[in-house]
Amino acid sequence: MAKKVVATLQSVGKDFAKVIRMSKSATSGAYGFKEEIIPTDQVKDYFDKK
Repeated sequence: MAKKVVATLQSVGKDFAKVIRMSKSATSGAYGFKEEIIPTDQVKDYFDKK
């Protein structure tokens, strides 16, 4: 039973990517990270915008 669940998640999960963006705080100067899961066709647009 577990093999079917894993196989199903692998086929559905290929359409999404986890992206991590680093940003620097203006007040303290410390770096922070923002993680999101987005569709793979929107990854390039995600990193192009600021």
